[in-house]
Amino acid sequence: MGEKVDRVGRTSPPNYGGPVTSGRNSTDIAVVGGGIAGVSIAYELAATRRVTLIEAEPDLPLHSTARSAATYVPGHGSGPFRALITASGPRFVALADELGTPPLLTPRGVLWVAVDDDGEAAMDAVLAEQAGEPGAPVPLPVAEAVERCPVLRTPRAAALTEAAADADAIALHAGYLRGLRRRGGTVLRGAPVETITRDGAGWRIAAGTHHVTAAGIVDAAGAWTDVVAARAGVPGIGLVPHRRTIAVCPVPDPSVLHGPSATPLPMVVDVGERFYLKAEAGAVLVSPADETPAEPGDARPDELDVALALDRVRAATTLPLHSVRTAWAGLRSFVPDRAPVVGAWPEHPGFHFFAGQGGSGIESAPALAALGAAVVTGTAPPPDVTLDLDVVSVTRLSA
Repeated sequence: MGEKVDRVGRTSPPNYGGPVTSGRNSTDIAVVGGGIAGVSIAYELAATRRVTLIEAEPDLPLHSTARSAATYVPGHGSGPFRALITASGPRFVALADELGTPPLLTPRGVLWVAVDDDGEAAMDAVLAEQAGEPGAPVPLPVAEAVERCPVLRTPRAAALTEAAADADAIALHAGYLRGLRRRGGTVLRGAPVETITRDGAGWRIAAGTHHVTAAGIVDAAGAWTDVVAARAGVPGIGLVPHRRTIAVCPVPDPSVLHGPSATPLPMVVDVGERFYLKAEAGAVLVSPADETPAEPGDARPDELDVALALDRVRAATTLPLHSVRTAWAGLRSFVPDRAPVVGAWPEHPGFHFFAGQGGSGIESAPALAALGAAVVTGTAPPPDVTLDLDVVSVTRLSA
């Protein structure tokens, strides 16, 4: 596009303010992908730019966003995600008012447990790595862990993240979508991107029956991110989708799903990430915490993974799980260092990636979207998102 590009892939000065090539839909920035990544950054960008959101499916959210366990867990994930999750906490509260949604977070602690030698080693590593960080898990006597979660068999070790919460992913997504429209954004559903070509200083996008011209593109297509990049002739980022399986199992006596004083049980997570469970409305949501590489697509649960989840949860608890009410799978996408990817390749300015959120897309969305919008527009990052931009840059992946 003729502008200077810094090492993070931002353009300086940005060239998204004026008119672009004529077409059926002319916009400053086209955001491809209608999951939480796409709607969140589209909303942030729409504060200062004309934005068109392009989604292949007729309904949204449909894939990973709609299939998330939907938790907010300070201290979860890689270092960059931990910083983004911490910054997102106050933003969730502010967004509820800003977007006109009910409260987006409902407190529910996360109980980390170690059930064998490997788990104890993992617990020691996690506690050492996160020592002193905001929201880091706190070691908990195993007797207290069982008191907080009476269905738990006595673990080898335990820790607690008290500040964790259930996140209302659907309300957050819907709020961002409404907010985008209020800011003048356009939403195209049922519009799979077929071709993306350079058009002078900008881009021309054929998406279903729609033709969009844009000065810039944000590729927020989740598991399909590298597919979209290839259609633009832009090198991918080496993103690999992984299947994650979840099942919901009825419990004969729902009263066991409450802790002291009838409070909901904490979410229980094996610190080695081999299972987790979460009580919900007379049933328990369980997962073997699987990460099976998969092609982009409509993920389906594997019966063996469902059975494995039940086996692991039965071994760690006294819950009599014998049947499955429903099961599903979603895709969690990562680059090798498991940090998010934000920005453009220097050789392809104007085509920005916003991807690699893995299993933290919901809980990090408020801060990551604000940071992403700053990178795309070449403005200063928000002061509350204290993250070195080099750790999320595209260019780090070519090192």
